[in-house]
Amino acid sequence: MPTLRAVIIDWGGVLTQPIADAVRDWIAADKIDWDSYLAAVGPWLSDAYNPAYSTAYRDIRDRADGYDANVNPVHVLERGECTVAWFERLLAERLVRTDGGQVLADGLLTRMLAASRPDPVMYQLIRDLRGKGVRTALLSNSWGPSGYERQDFPHLFDAVVISAEVGMRKPEPRIFYHAAELLDTSPDECVFVDDLETNVKAAGGLGMTGVLHKDPASTAQRLTELFADR
Repeated sequence: MPTLRAVIIDWGGVLTQPIADAVRDWIAADKIDWDSYLAAVGPWLSDAYNPAYSTAYRDIRDRADGYDANVNPVHVLERGECTVAWFERLLAERLVRTDGGQVLADGLLTRMLAASRPDPVMYQLIRDLRGKGVRTALLSNSWGPSGYERQDFPHLFDAVVISAEVGMRKPEPRIFYHAAELLDTSPDECVFVDDLETNVKAAGGLGMTGVLHKDPASTAQRLTELFADR
């Protein structure tokens, strides 16, 4: 068995509190009707993390700015192939406010992620592993540039991979390979941590050791076991 040398870890919902908590705070603050949000985003997310999706949609760069039903908005947002403003307008058009007012598109994603907060237990776990010589990388599918505590990155990670900045997204194999290469490791030397099973299975299919994050305590226990020889 190869020696495990690195941890590649997700951001939202792993190094922060659950994304659903931040979304609910935004829903309440912006007075968004919950059912309209689910109707708009639910199908996009279901397809975005369907393992069979990869060739179902064509590239947004060859089309006009209008919405194309053959393009999953989450795919192109996370790969940086559309502007944040375009996605915000598209989503705002599909949302309904409980008070009958108009949903403000400008800054929608920033407001959605504003309540997201780093988890101190997970932060300390990464610091402890790095202190033992384990190489660390962030691998995050981004919904715009906001929502990241970037000032913390130099103290936590040897490499940072933000999907929209590299034009790739999980669960595409190439983004896992890219993160491993930045750490100067092979996939089978890496542990991958994510709160989405689709992403964990994709990483495992490339030889990485997958850890499905459910809560900080269980993830900390599993990573401690995997790097017990450090």
